[in-house]
Amino acid sequence: MVNVLLIEINPFSPVLTPISSGYIASFLKSKGFNAKVLSLGEDTYVSRANLCEIIRRFNPALVGLSAYQRTMLYVIGLAGLIKSIDREIKIAIGGPQATFMPSEAFSELPDIDYICRSSGEETLLSVARAIKNGTPFSDLMGVSCKDASGEVFDTAGVSASSDLDGYPSPYLDDTFDYSRMSEAIMLTSRGCPHDCIYCYTPNAFKHKVSFHSIDRVIEEIKWIRKKGVKRLWFADPNISFKPARLLEIFDKMLSEGLEMQMWLQTRADLVNPEVMKMMKRVGVSTIAFGLESGSERVLAKLGKHISVERVAEAIKLAQNEKIEVELFTLFGLPHETYEDAVKTLEFMKA
Repeated sequence: MVNVLLIEINPFSPVLTPISSGYIASFLKSKGFNAKVLSLGEDTYVSRANLCEIIRRFNPALVGLSAYQRTMLYVIGLAGLIKSIDREIKIAIGGPQATFMPSEAFSELPDIDYICRSSGEETLLSVARAIKNGTPFSDLMGVSCKDASGEVFDTAGVSASSDLDGYPSPYLDDTFDYSRMSEAIMLTSRGCPHDCIYCYTPNAFKHKVSFHSIDRVIEEIKWIRKKGVKRLWFADPNISFKPARLLEIFDKMLSEGLEMQMWLQTRADLVNPEVMKMMKRVGVSTIAFGLESGSERVLAKLGKHISVERVAEAIKLAQNEKIEVELFTLFGLPHETYEDAVKTLEFMKA
């Protein structure tokens, strides 16, 4: 059986549920591969020697590394360490920093064999099957790759399933280690249809949103509760994209006694008093909105189509229910002046 090791490394925060890697691992397991997830954070006590031993014992044919802008130097270093153990191990990077990375980046990534550009599940399956068949650089989809001679190839993309229930649950098949999990990150949907110029998600998901069924969401919550986890983090970009669907999920949680402390995020124009009151009842303690800028002039150029006033109204709705509010802000935006940045700070202080 071919072993696949998926690693998330982020030394800037405690270990979080590696939800994206979990989905990929579960999918690969359902296709006959032995997949394992390793998450490394600031609270992970793993030495270099320990990590080398983990890799040697598991003996992966393929290692997938999650790539984010602020972790790229660690990803590059980790790839070098893996290749020093065994040059035959193939290494792929995927995630926000990889999806739109130009193929010319291979010249700066000597130990990376594949850059994944499409849906993680289908793309890694394509790579794993090619490795299993002894032809690691043939019949690939969704990647750019660098073969043994150093030649770079860009392959055709591969589409993700529009039915998220078609992907096995990393919670229900116990892909995750619950022993140190204080908070479970969940996805009830993927994607975003909007056009914000600064955001990765709309382009990565082709401006589409796909969903898990409500029954699947409730089944996962039940299992997470059974495992002793007391807090949920919904990572959907806009969990209230369909308000009626969200209300149905919350209503089922209430009817089955599944109230839990929750963090979630959504757009400021996707909440109303009814939704906010239900959020409070079911246990939402924090809601996050994207402000981005406190300057209407700058906001108008971002393709977000939300006003500062609308964000303020959403904040008030949450505060009326005693739900804590987080705001995402960006500085150094296109067209932003010093005065615009000050307006953002003033809004945050108000």
